[in-house]
Parts: sequence; C-alpha cells; structure tokens
Amino acid sequence: MKRRRDVERKSEIRLAIEELSVAVKLEPAVAADRRESHIAAWPFLSLCSLILQLLDEIGPTMAVLRQDVQQNIQRLEMLCESDPATYSNLVEMLRKEALDGTARQRDSCSRALVWLTRCVDLTAVLLQNLANDPGQSMEEMVENSYSITMKPWHGWISATAYRVALKLLPDSKTFMNLLMVKGQDFDTLKDEIQTLVSFLMPLLEDIHSILKSYGVDRLKSP
Repeated sequence: MKRRRDVERKSEIRLAIEELSVAVKLEPAVAADRRESHIAAWPFLSLCSLILQLLDEIGPTMAVLRQDVQQNIQRLEMLCESDPATYSNLVEMLRKEALDGTARQRDSCSRALVWLTRCVDLTAVLLQNLANDPGQSMEEMVENSYSITMKPWHGWISATAYRVALKLLPDSKTFMNLLMVKGQDFDTLKDEIQTLVSFLMPLLEDIHSILKSYGVDRLKSP
C-alpha cells in the first residue's frame, strides 16, 4: 500500500501538526468536574497512527514499541466503532471502566489509552531532543526520552526488550533525513518539530490530568 506521506508529499511531522490543529479545537478539556472532561477519540488515534509511521522510520529495532502501539490503537478503534456517539469522547470509556471495576485489567481500554499517551510523551521528548541537539547520538536521545517517559512504568521484561533495541538504532543524521521530505532542510524540520511539540505538551498535560482523576495514571507493565 502506498504510504500517505508519498501521496501528499508531507512529512509525518507536518501531518501530525495538521491533525493536532483540528484536535485543539475539540480538546483538551479538563473540567473542574471530571464528568465534563473531554478527550476527542479520532484526532487522538490519528495522531497515534502517525507515530507508527515515525517508528517505521526508525526501523525494525522499534518493533516491540510499534506492536504495542498498533494493538492499543486497534483496541480503542474497536471500542469507538462499537458506539461512535458515546465513545467519540474517550473519557466516557474511562468512566465506564472505572464504574465496572475493569480499568486495571490487562486488556482494558483504559490501559490502552495510558500506554498510547506515554508513547506520545516519548515521541514529543525525542523530537524535542533532536531539535535541540541534532549532534547527539540517536541512542542517547532515545535512551533519554525512554528513561523520562516510559521506563518508570516498565517491568523487567519490557525494559530489557528496549535496552536491546537501543543498540540497533540508526544514527541521528539518518533519522533526520528520513523525517524530511524532498526539498526540506534541517531548519524547516526544526521549525515543524517545535510547532508540533507546542501542540503536544498542553494536550498531554491535560490527558495525564484526566487519567490521574480516574486513578489509572500509574499503571505498569510486566
């Protein structure tokens, strides 16, 4: 299947910015009463799908993370498609699973949302590191991003898998070239990264606040 990037001749960064420019009109919305909070499902899932494309650029070394992201996206997509009117707001899912007592189950949608949010955290920090210090090695940038965002919530099995993947990453120059489209230079890529991160950070802060209000923000993996 021909990639969306090739068809539209836009980088994954630019596509993510466009998705988020729509999302910010719908969210984030953290209300004093958590019942009024809102996480727009489809813009968030579209953003996560673009992260899959970024992981593809890094290569097969990120297969573990990619598989987790894809499975979590699919789980939430199935939920949204089962009742589009209700689950267009993912807070309704958090509310239902909290009431049912299923939020902490291994295959819960709440858990899927938590891990997708952490993956977006990692992506935001990684891209910011790339923009700030492109001379830093890819291994250092990914290790730093992982340590801040996902490592605290990973058990021994997951952490070991990521340590192995770190040894097989491409160099940072190769990664930057993969992110850029024809005719783009690092300065324009850096501007796009800064724009994307400026959208992501407040969105992520609000999603984390909502997750915390439902008591699922500290879920861990094996």
